Amino acid sequence: MALKAIEQAASELAVPVQAAAISTDAEIDAAMAHAAGEAHGGIVVLASPFTMTHRDAIVSLAAKHRLPAVYAARIFATAAGLMSYGVEPIDFAAPCADYIDRILKGAKPGDLPVQQPTKFRLVINLKTAKSLGITIPDQLIALADQVIE
Repeated sequence: MALKAIEQAASELAVPVQAAAISTDAEIDAAMAHAAGEAHGGIVVLASPFTMTHRDAIVSLAAKHRLPAVYAARIFATAAGLMSYGVEPIDFAAPCADYIDRILKGAKPGDLPVQQPTKFRLVINLKTAKSLGITIPDQLIALADQVIE
C-alpha cells in the first residue's frame, strides 16, 4: 500500500521510482549502490520486519553510498538516518488496549471500525544532513517533531 502511494505521488511529480525488494545484506548493498549511481539518487525505506531488524546495516550503507534516505520509523533517524516520517508504535497501544477491552466485554471484532493512524511524526537528523552536504530548509525543520543536532 505504501509503495503504491509513493509511486503515485512520484508519477505526479515526474520523479522516477525503482522499487527494490531486499531480503539479505548483500541485496541492501546492491540496491544502495544502484541508487547511488542514479542522478539525484535517494531512497525511501519502508517499515517491515526485515528493515527494522537490519536498520543499522541500512543506515550504515546509506551513509557509505552518501544517499539521502527517508525512513518510515523514527528509530532509523535516531540511528543516524537522515529523516523519518511515520507513526510511532506507542501510538497504537491505547487503541489496541481499547479494542481488546471492547472484545473482552462482548463486542464482535468484525463490528469494530478499522483504525487508521492520525499522527505522523517527522524526525530530522541534522548531523547526518551535514555529513551528506545537505541543507534542510528552515521551513521543514520548523515542521519537525524532533530535530537531532
